[in-house]
Parts: sequence; C-alpha cells; structure tokens
Amino acid sequence: MRLKKVSSWARNLKRDVVALWIASRDRRTPLAAKLVAGAVAAYALSPIDLIPDVIPVLGQLDDLLIVPLGIMLALRLIPAPLMREFREAALLRSRPRSPIAAAAVIGIWTLGAAVLAMIWLKQEP
Repeated sequence: MRLKKVSSWARNLKRDVVALWIASRDRRTPLAAKLVAGAVAAYALSPIDLIPDVIPVLGQLDDLLIVPLGIMLALRLIPAPLMREFREAALLRSRPRSPIAAAAVIGIWTLGAAVLAMIWLKQEP
C-alpha cells in the first residue's frame, strides 16, 4: 500500500514539474509565480544537480526537499484554475530538458571553486 502511495506521489511530482515549466511560459501566470515556477522546473529538469547525488545524504536531500518545497511555493502563487489547466497539458507533453539550467549549475560550481581557490591561495603558510 505504501509503495503505491510513494509511486503516485512521484508521478504527480513529475507531472507538476512539467506543469510548472508550462506555467513559467504562460502569459496568464503572475510574474512572481513565473519566476518561482521557472526556477523550480529548471532545477528539477536540469541533468546536473546543484548538490551531486554522490555526496552522501546531502545529494539526496536536495531532490527530496528543494524540489517538493519549490513546487509547494509555486502552487501557492499560481491560481488553481490555471494550475489545473497546466497539469492537464503536462499529461500530454514529454519531459522537457533544461540545458540553460545545467549551464547555470555548472556556473555556480565553477564560481564556488574559484572563490575557494582564491581563499586558499590568500592564506599565509
């Protein structure tokens, strides 16, 4: 029984990510909701995680916390009738890819590595 609930939750989560991607591109979506929906969808659809899954616990926590919490926030900002429409449209679409989000994550990691390198190099022996 629990496996069915988890499976249903995961299916709905995937559908909602695609629905948020659609919402972020729809002119009827309020601006704040567009920004949140676009960020959540881009992060969830990016092939590269902000925190790689190979890092124990933290790598899984970002997928288990950031995406669902982002979806919950976006759902509060998008009017319910619009969200129903976006969910229906999401059922008819394949999962989009987000190369821009992948590039953004790579940029964040590169910037972080550069900052750490600068801090490390400035330390006196």
